[in-house]
Amino acid sequence: MIKRRTLLKGTAAMAVGTSFGAFPAPAISQNAKIKLGYVSPQTGPLAAFAESDKFNIDAFLATDIGKNFDIIVKDSQSNSNRAAEVAKELIVSDKINLMLVASTPENTNPVATTCEAEEIPCISTKAPWQPWFIGQQGNPGDPASWKPFNFAYHYFWGLEDIIAVFTNMWAQLETNKKVGGLFPNDGDGNAWGDPQNGLKPGLAAAGFELNDPGRYQNLSDDFTAQINAFKAAGSDIITGVVIPPDFTTFWNQAKQQGMKPKAVTVAKAILFPQSVEALGENGHNLSSEVWWSASHPFKSSVTGQSSADLAAEFTAKTGRPWTQPIGFIHSLFEMASNVMGRVEDVTDAEGVAAAIAASKVDTVVGHIEWNGAGLPPFAAKNVAKTPLVGGQWRRQPDGKFELVIVDNKTATFIPAGGTMEPLA
Repeated sequence: MIKRRTLLKGTAAMAVGTSFGAFPAPAISQNAKIKLGYVSPQTGPLAAFAESDKFNIDAFLATDIGKNFDIIVKDSQSNSNRAAEVAKELIVSDKINLMLVASTPENTNPVATTCEAEEIPCISTKAPWQPWFIGQQGNPGDPASWKPFNFAYHYFWGLEDIIAVFTNMWAQLETNKKVGGLFPNDGDGNAWGDPQNGLKPGLAAAGFELNDPGRYQNLSDDFTAQINAFKAAGSDIITGVVIPPDFTTFWNQAKQQGMKPKAVTVAKAILFPQSVEALGENGHNLSSEVWWSASHPFKSSVTGQSSADLAAEFTAKTGRPWTQPIGFIHSLFEMASNVMGRVEDVTDAEGVAAAIAASKVDTVVGHIEWNGAGLPPFAAKNVAKTPLVGGQWRRQPDGKFELVIVDNKTATFIPAGGTMEPLA
C-alpha cells in the first residue's frame, strides 16, 4: 500500500505556495510511484489544446517531486468515445491513483463520468463549467434531477463570465448590437446555444440580440447557410464556440462572400497563435476569451515561476509562442502534487477526493478552492472558478500575432494592454 504522511495540517495551511521541495519525503519504493492518468486530445481537431502537454509533463517529471510520480498519458484522438475508453484503461489496467483531464467537454466529460462511475478521483479543467457539470447529468434538461459528484472536481470559468467579457469588449465599439451565433452540435455548442441557459438570455440582458441559425456538425466544409443568415440579420458581431479547423473554413468563406462584421469574438477556435497565423491578415483584430497569458499576475505553487517565466521557458524550449493551455496544464500538476502531498494513503480514493475538495491553492492560473464562490448551489461542491478576461489578436509587421488584453473589468488585477478595435 502506497502511503504519504500528511503534508500540511489545518485548513488555512493547505495552502498556498507549496513548493516541490516541501512535498513529503516518499515512503515508497522506487517501483511504487504515485500513478497519475492524463487524458488529452494529442491528435485530431482539438490537438492545439494539447500543444504544451509534453513541455509541462517533462518539466514536472524533471523536478524532485516529479520523480515520485508516474504519468500515464492517453490520447483521446479528439473523440469522446475514445476518451471514455482510455479512461477505463487507465483505471482498470494501469490502476492509477488520480485522473487528470483537460480540453473541452468532449474530452473532460467522458473521462470525469467514467471516473465517477469507477469511484476514482478526477481533476479536470479547460471546459466551461456548465457543459461540464450539466452535460454529465442523467437528464440535462431537468435541473431538479441534478446531483453533485463524489469523485469528479473541475476548475475553470463559466458562461456567465464569457457573457460579461464578450459584452464588455463589444460595448467598446459602435455596433447595432446584433450578434450572429456559431454553435456546433457538441457539448460546448449545445450548452452555449441553449435558449434558456446559454448565451441568449445573458446577451439580451446586456442589450444584445442573438441570431442563432441552429446547430451544425463539426468539421463542416460549407458555412454558406450561417453566413447568409448573419448577413440577412445585419449582424455586426459574430460569436460562437468553434473548433479551430471549422473557424478557418467559416471565416475564409465569410470574407469571400462579403460579410463585414465589426467584431468577431469566437471562443475555442482562436485561442492559439498558430490558428490565427494560418489566417494571415484576416486574423488581425479577431477577439476571444483569455484564460491565461504571460501577463497574468500569478506564480506556480510548485516552481515559483511567474506566468511570464513559464511562457518564456516554453518559447525557449520549443521555439514557439506561448499558448493559453500552458498555464492550465501546469496547474493540473500543481493540483496533483498538492493533493497527493496531503493524503495519508494515495490508494484511498475517498481520501484523495476529500483532499481535492479541501484544496486551497494559489496556482499559476489563480486561486483554486472548491468553496462554491460565484456558483449556483447545485454546482458548488464540484466546481471552482478561475478568472477570465478578453483579448484581441494584433498582427505585427513580421506577420506574427500578439494577443492583447483589451477587457479586464471582470478581473482588474490582470493588466489590460489596450482597448478593443473594430475589424477593418
